[in-house]
Amino acid sequence: MPTLIVLRHAKAVAGFGTADIDRALNDRGRRDAAAAGEWLRAEGLAPARVLCSPAARTRETLDLLALRPGAAASFEPKIYDNDPDLLLSLVAEVPDEAGTVLLVGHNPSVHQLVHDLTGQAPDSYPTCALAVVDVPGAWADVRPGAGTLVTFRAPKD
Repeated sequence: MPTLIVLRHAKAVAGFGTADIDRALNDRGRRDAAAAGEWLRAEGLAPARVLCSPAARTRETLDLLALRPGAAASFEPKIYDNDPDLLLSLVAEVPDEAGTVLLVGHNPSVHQLVHDLTGQAPDSYPTCALAVVDVPGAWADVRPGAGTLVTFRAPKD
């Protein structure tokens, strides 16, 4: 059964004077991203494929997760567009041999994606929160309502 990990990027600096796509993580964000990576490794959740927004804060979050180097990563402008339907279509294009996929994106689309897939999204989806969703069948068959929310993890404030 394929597993989708949906991660919202870690906390970024305020956007004053910086283009949104260029915003980097703040100190808390760097700590939270490293802790999320530790949690993923402890849970044995090593993605075979990574779909990541090209924004600086998502790329930095991904780097700080310190996941195994063998995961194929692609930086997808559609994720930055923040549309849950586009996220779903990207997931549906994942090759079947990728058993676990990590998607690193932005709110509100990551929150909506988890809700659409499982009908069980939490009330909020803070920075560096992640959901683990089991998806029955092949990636190409992913559709709203088909997933099961296995766990949700949010950093402690």
